[in-house]
Amino acid sequence: MIHRLQDFNQTGQVSDIYEQLKQAEQQWWQARQRMVALKERELLWFGNNALMMWLLWQMVSYVIMAIGLMVFERLLGISLSLEHFLTIFALQTLIFILAFVFRGRLVNRLRKKVYKADMTREQALNEMIILATDSIFPDIHANSPISLQQIYERYDKELRLASIQRLLQSEIEANRLLLDSHQIEAQILPPELADDELAPFADEMIYKSLATLN
Repeated sequence: MIHRLQDFNQTGQVSDIYEQLKQAEQQWWQARQRMVALKERELLWFGNNALMMWLLWQMVSYVIMAIGLMVFERLLGISLSLEHFLTIFALQTLIFILAFVFRGRLVNRLRKKVYKADMTREQALNEMIILATDSIFPDIHANSPISLQQIYERYDKELRLASIQRLLQSEIEANRLLLDSHQIEAQILPPELADDELAPFADEMIYKSLATLN
């Protein structure tokens, strides 16, 4: 199934674990993307400049509502009075005030979603590490020193660069792998980068097994 895994897999068990690893990676990536999206929403609506965003959105909503009412008038051939417009805008303003007053509850609800997504991401990552320990890690150690790009190609480009890098980071933290200290640019990279940002550094990121060095 995975021909490059066959070098160290005699029973097919490693290939099965590798398939589970790919599934766990998808779950990790989805949870990570959801967490990032929720954090961006939290920063947008409840960050330091949130008040300006709320007021700006309210002004935009007035314009949208006015356009909608005018279209509504033309489609139905009716004419709304000034009192109707004022009543609708007053209700819209009331809804805005209530939402703003109770924004504490809204931010708490959003933070719970962020926490849940973060927990899902962490669980998926832990599962990935366990599966990698029984599948790709022995192969990586046996073939070190090896670059991130070589690892990516070794597994037929079926795992994302960012996923592999995060898995290898766990081996570094456990003092089983070493990222070449001469690769200064690689060291300043955060542990979770999108593939297009990580790709230019993949050839320069050389991982060495401390087991083989010892």
